[in-house]
Amino acid sequence: MVKTGALALRTLALAFLAGLPLASPATGQAAEDVVLIRIETAKGDITAEIYLGAAPVTARNFLDYVDDEIFDSGTFYRSVRMDNQPNDSVKIEVIQAGVDRGMSERMRPAIPLERTTTTGLSHVNGALSMARGGPDSARASFFICLDDQPSLDFGGRRNLDGQGFAVFGQVVDGMDVVRDIQMGAVEGQQLVERVVIERVRRVLEQTEQHGAFVASPRARHEHSWSRVKIVRYPDASAGDSFMGRGL
Repeated sequence: MVKTGALALRTLALAFLAGLPLASPATGQAAEDVVLIRIETAKGDITAEIYLGAAPVTARNFLDYVDDEIFDSGTFYRSVRMDNQPNDSVKIEVIQAGVDRGMSERMRPAIPLERTTTTGLSHVNGALSMARGGPDSARASFFICLDDQPSLDFGGRRNLDGQGFAVFGQVVDGMDVVRDIQMGAVEGQQLVERVVIERVRRVLEQTEQHGAFVASPRARHEHSWSRVKIVRYPDASAGDSFMGRGL
């Protein structure tokens, strides 16, 4: 189970300030193999760790999309709950996000599936994972788990091929936002009002609560070691998202 909260962030902060290659409390990875990102939505922010050390192919693919600003103006468009899966014998709880249709020409090729047996990561509460059809078909659409979802791990039966899905990160703040999105009105599993992703960025900040610094080479910012200010990008207009089911 991934550990989160003040202790985890404080440990990362001490490692950064001391210049030590301490392991991440979450996964046993070195601190430099964990990247903090923020998903800013119309309902609030979701902050997550991305695990380059454990899931290098999947995490790098996601971060490349983040750095290219592909997720900007995408949406959370699908909410899977216990009450809207009448035809699924194996039920799950997730919210799924996709990119704006205007980004289609900037999409990268599909990536190989990094199975949970290889990464050591699991579909626990707050896990970020890639939606897919076949085993090596994931591109940009991702989902966030609500509660533990072992049927999405390798050997699980949500997908009949039994290969599971590729976990690559973990929410560390904002699960209240995730649950708020999940509880939106739906038609089937499609959210009636899609929740706009205003932007997704790597994080560089010092929080008053934790005093943690996390480096971000692409963020637009003004900073000193005593205070960091994130310069927010202007809102972009939202369009349709790719609506593949993918799980």
